[in-house]
Amino acid sequence: MSKILLSIIIFFNIVFGLKSQDIQKILDSLSHKYNFSYERLDGGRKFNQRYLLWVVQDLDHKNPNGKTFKQRVFLSHKNINKDVVLVTNGYWSLNGSNPEYSNEITDILDANQIVVEHRYFPPSVPDSMIFDWKYLNIENSAADLHHITKILKHIYKKKWLSTGISKGGQTSIYYRYFYPEDVSVTVPVVAPLNFSTEEKRVYKFLNMVGTRECRDRIKEFQIDLLKNKAEYIKIFRDYALLTHQSYNKVGGIEKGYELTVFEFSFAFWQWGYICDSIPQIDSDPEKKILELINVSGLDWISDQGIDRMQPFFYQAMTEIGMYGYDITPFKDWVSFNSNPVFNFTMPKGINVEYNPGLHKKIDCFIRHKAKNMIFIVGGNDPWGSTSVDLSYDTNSIKIIKKGGSHKTRIMNLPVEQKKLVIGKIKKWMD
Repeated sequence: MSKILLSIIIFFNIVFGLKSQDIQKILDSLSHKYNFSYERLDGGRKFNQRYLLWVVQDLDHKNPNGKTFKQRVFLSHKNINKDVVLVTNGYWSLNGSNPEYSNEITDILDANQIVVEHRYFPPSVPDSMIFDWKYLNIENSAADLHHITKILKHIYKKKWLSTGISKGGQTSIYYRYFYPEDVSVTVPVVAPLNFSTEEKRVYKFLNMVGTRECRDRIKEFQIDLLKNKAEYIKIFRDYALLTHQSYNKVGGIEKGYELTVFEFSFAFWQWGYICDSIPQIDSDPEKKILELINVSGLDWISDQGIDRMQPFFYQAMTEIGMYGYDITPFKDWVSFNSNPVFNFTMPKGINVEYNPGLHKKIDCFIRHKAKNMIFIVGGNDPWGSTSVDLSYDTNSIKIIKKGGSHKTRIMNLPVEQKKLVIGKIKKWMD
């Protein structure tokens, strides 16, 4: 082998990736400095190497000498000379635990990928979580991401992009607000920015979305379920018992049933169901309840569902906001005297007060200061009614997919919108 050929081979080995043991050497060195552990995982078909990191985080980043917890991070490696896509989950990292998971932007950029589980979602929880709810806040979750980025930028020197879906998209927004220099581009997907625990914009949206015929059919279905609830609730209770769901936190089975019916219209548009799937008034009662369960879910506000989603509900009632239910069309048949909101979801003994102040600051930042952000919105998604508004002060863009649901993604956008988004991402990451 000639010296020139050997030199070329050595050069490409250096430029286009490190060997497995070299990455592990770096992680080993960093783990001692930054206090995390790691293990090698199955890399799947898209990545050369894959690691699970357990990063020790301060429970309160303003008190670095206080309590800590371990946060789950999935690192999927292709090449140290490629860009990084940081996927900010708003919940559990079920996607990151899948060896075949690759975010659509990871594929677009042929990038390395880091997936971060949100604090307080198991197993990324403090030991004394029940006593420390106040540390589950936007600023601390952003600081978690900053700490992880600080560690892994020792490996990846190229450009970084952050993205997330729904609450994960919100998390990417918060991260950009507190640490605007950490990433070059942010792409929140179907992410709302609420200013209340009863977002009235959602009510207006649900009265206008889709066709009048479809909205009327949904309302007719809900009224039938509530007007004749004495009959339907028996079937609902049977399915709840079958799946071990109870409704003590909301005040019993009747209120649990009513809230599930209220949820139907929001969930219907959120997930993109079709009107022809709604049973006719003269349909079999069990068929109607099965449709209700299919769309709204038995565990949406069951005791078990609330326990599972407790961190989300806590954040919704303190900082990130939520929607309520407009019961105006149903007042004659329900046990609620006013529009219900989700304050019944709070941990036992915890009283909270919603503060929209930080979201308003973030809104101002997005409108007037933030650069290189792309907001993907489904046109029929109720969460889109509280999505961000942009001004002419920024180069950021908002893409609304006509008729799109909460399943809207870059790769299912119409051709021209998809081309625009991908073009912007590649330009800003160049």
